[in-house]
Amino acid sequence: MTLWLPKRSYLVFYFLAVISFGCASAPGSRDANSAPPRRPTIVFMTDFGTANDAVAICKAVILGIAPDARIMDITHQVTPYQIEEASRFLYGVTPYYPSGTVFLVVVDPGVGTSRKAVIVKSNKGQFFVLPDNGLVSAVMERDGLAGAREIANQNWMIQAAVSSTFHGRDIFSPAAAHLAEGWDYTIAGPEVPQLVHLSPKTAKLDEKSISGDVIGLDDPFGSLVTNITREELASLGYSLGDKLTVQINKKPVALPYVQTFMNVPVGESLLYIDSRGRVAIAVNQGSYSKKYGVDPPATIYIPRKGGTPKPVRKK
Repeated sequence: MTLWLPKRSYLVFYFLAVISFGCASAPGSRDANSAPPRRPTIVFMTDFGTANDAVAICKAVILGIAPDARIMDITHQVTPYQIEEASRFLYGVTPYYPSGTVFLVVVDPGVGTSRKAVIVKSNKGQFFVLPDNGLVSAVMERDGLAGAREIANQNWMIQAAVSSTFHGRDIFSPAAAHLAEGWDYTIAGPEVPQLVHLSPKTAKLDEKSISGDVIGLDDPFGSLVTNITREELASLGYSLGDKLTVQINKKPVALPYVQTFMNVPVGESLLYIDSRGRVAIAVNQGSYSKKYGVDPPATIYIPRKGGTPKPVRKK
């Protein structure tokens, strides 16, 4: 017997079937095993700048080997040859990327010398392709070292004569691309038993004061970034709302300790804690560096709250 339904009933049945299928395939009910594979990510940083073609060439080399790779830039404006600056940037961004991310860093004043080109793996499962010059020291101290290999396998290099001055193109970029393609990093070359260690500058704290350094600028805003931490400042007795007299390059400077820039009038100076927990000095809607002619390297001295400022020798 054939079941007869009015035309309107067919439409209702069809509508309910579509809804049921949509609910079954909604993102919230997707089987985890059916999720599409994640594109490999290469995070790139250099001191090459963007006025020439070096960065574009490196990216072309990567995509020629790993066409599905997603290339993300940290910056290509690292101050030329400044390994410590690049190390600080690398330390700051790595916690926000997942396991399996490949970090390609080329700040390499020793290019063409006996320094090693290496792949370093952290205990978090991230990879670092870079010169062995201390760039990754701070990250490894925090995250732990799982292993390191020298890039010596010719098949992991560009298939042409390797330049003495452009290892970013010829060695580091193709090695990063091979990792993005899923190759085991141990194939790249022999184990590196000990990496070059870079010791960052640390502030010196005692009962009476703290002496530190201006380690960089928060460009393009021109704020001074120091190596003094929030905790170190608090240990001297300071809290928000206090007024401090600090010495920058031995010159006394009066600064209010505030939470954010707009807590002082436009054009006024302030001391605050930046987003990474470091003491920083700024001008509201201005550049402290340009206004007062202060650039790193520079020194900073902060006495204990209520203490006697460090005497300044007159010339």
